[in-house]
Amino acid sequence: MRALAPGLALTVAVALVLWLAFGRQALPAAISFGVLATLIQVASVAVSEPALDRSFDKFMVRWGVGMGFRLTGVVLFAVAVLVWPSLFPPLPTAFAFLGVLIPLLFMETRFLK
Repeated sequence: MRALAPGLALTVAVALVLWLAFGRQALPAAISFGVLATLIQVASVAVSEPALDRSFDKFMVRWGVGMGFRLTGVVLFAVAVLVWPSLFPPLPTAFAFLGVLIPLLFMETRFLK
């Protein structure tokens, strides 16, 4: 849950930047994929954290589950862009997802200490 507040703050910041850069039509994509990236990262940390004091093999399995969550986010991005291109324009949607997920991914090392 430590990634929730920074993720939501990043979502607001990315949504503001995308609104300024692309206009109002970027807001649904920015908000929904920013929140999705935040939830993915919260779930990934929650799955990985209990395995820190266990063996390396068990930690790697849980880390792989977290990476599977992230891959699911990429698939959801592709589906949203292909099925609803008017609601989820490709560039703002990608910037929203990656603009929140990547900083949280780098912060994950601090969360898992």
